[in-house]
Amino acid sequence: MIGAAGENIRDEMTDTDPAWLSATELVDLYRRKALSPVEATAAVLRRIETLDRMLNAFCLVDADGAMTAAQAAEERWRRGAPLGRLDGVPVSIKDLLVTRGWPTLRGSRLVRRDQPWKEDAPAVARLRETGAVLLGKTTTPEFGWKALGDSPLTGTTRNPWNPERTPGGSSAGAAAAVAAGMGPLALGTDGAGSIRIPCAFTGIFGIKATFGRVAAYPPSPMGMLANVGPMTRTVADSDLLLSVIGTPDDRDPYCLPPTSPADGLTAEAGVKGLRIGFSPRLGYARVDPEVAEATARAAQTFAELGARVEMADPGFESPRDALLILWQSGAARMLSAFPAEERKRLDPGLAEEFAAGCQYSAKDYVAADAIRTAVAQAMNRYFRRFDLLLTPSVAVTALPVGQNLSDPAHETHWVDWTPFSYPFNMSRHPACSIPCGVSTGGLPLGAQLVGRHYEDRLVLRAAYAFEAARPFARVPDGR
Repeated sequence: MIGAAGENIRDEMTDTDPAWLSATELVDLYRRKALSPVEATAAVLRRIETLDRMLNAFCLVDADGAMTAAQAAEERWRRGAPLGRLDGVPVSIKDLLVTRGWPTLRGSRLVRRDQPWKEDAPAVARLRETGAVLLGKTTTPEFGWKALGDSPLTGTTRNPWNPERTPGGSSAGAAAAVAAGMGPLALGTDGAGSIRIPCAFTGIFGIKATFGRVAAYPPSPMGMLANVGPMTRTVADSDLLLSVIGTPDDRDPYCLPPTSPADGLTAEAGVKGLRIGFSPRLGYARVDPEVAEATARAAQTFAELGARVEMADPGFESPRDALLILWQSGAARMLSAFPAEERKRLDPGLAEEFAAGCQYSAKDYVAADAIRTAVAQAMNRYFRRFDLLLTPSVAVTALPVGQNLSDPAHETHWVDWTPFSYPFNMSRHPACSIPCGVSTGGLPLGAQLVGRHYEDRLVLRAAYAFEAARPFARVPDGR
């Protein structure tokens, strides 16, 4: 950045690519006039230009719009009058979230591009209001239906750690972009693990806060399963982003009241004295040995940090079948809006979800919702004994691209290899994925922390303590 008198004051930035800086670092440098939002945005756009041909994380990049926003942010920082906590910070938006001026095609050939795009989803609106630089839209499987990274509209999104592997989904492009240095912040969505699964597969951090913490609009067909949330390379960045987007919006009748703004996480708070229940299998899941070992090491780290860690399952049976009734019913309702001839163009897997959803009765749905409630009650009882629950994030490492099942001998649906995420969509509890190691095959591994309703900050505080003790690995060789 050039100071008011024309001198170059980019002192400490000479050996650092701004694309790899965190949002909190960027804001600090902007404040000290040691870096400009224009320089940071240009660095991120260069990485997108270089890498996205291979990774396919973005389905829309608005380079001109991003640079215009960055120039406006630079002027505000020059005057010492930033709009808000994210002024000038580059952010990507998952293509399930409506965004003014950009098509939101949801990974589908069924959505018309030629329609007015006049409205921002609540989280997107909060980003604009605080001066964030919107880079573009990131890829998703069709209508976010699965935890993998391909769609009929945008093709295959790849994992920066190994392009032959999926980044997971449904926030596929968001995870790949953040992991590869194509923006420090991303908005994702999570209806059955769609933030936490790709975070685990790509070695980044993400949180699904308590249901209602982040306002959502238009309403998701998945109802109370669906959440909007941050995906970042550091815990502090997710805390910062959540403090911006976690504010009420009257378009969402279920959003929670405002909380006090985040004042930043501190290492001093830590986890000493916290009671953490460790459930390596939730009592029923099959888990890859490397995932199990990495999560056990994470439990040991928390113990070394002063937490009281005890092996204990939450006590509910697998809610898999109930989850599928709720999810597939939502898919049937959503896709019924399209003519039968149009539905022939769906991803075949999503077409199967639609067909399954059309078979359920109202009685089936209400029974599944009762199981959802029972899972929440079991977790509330669990949290009488414990402050947090620790599990693996996903039972396996990132799957090869084009492969929907990890072990077809034991699985019939993608939810079978991600048994740890969707119970907490059903229960509405806050849950995050923390990078906790790398497999012998060079793929990231994640551990999940779950907290009581409304205690999103405690989940973030514990994750921050873990990150300080075991800094997260970055994509090797700077790719």
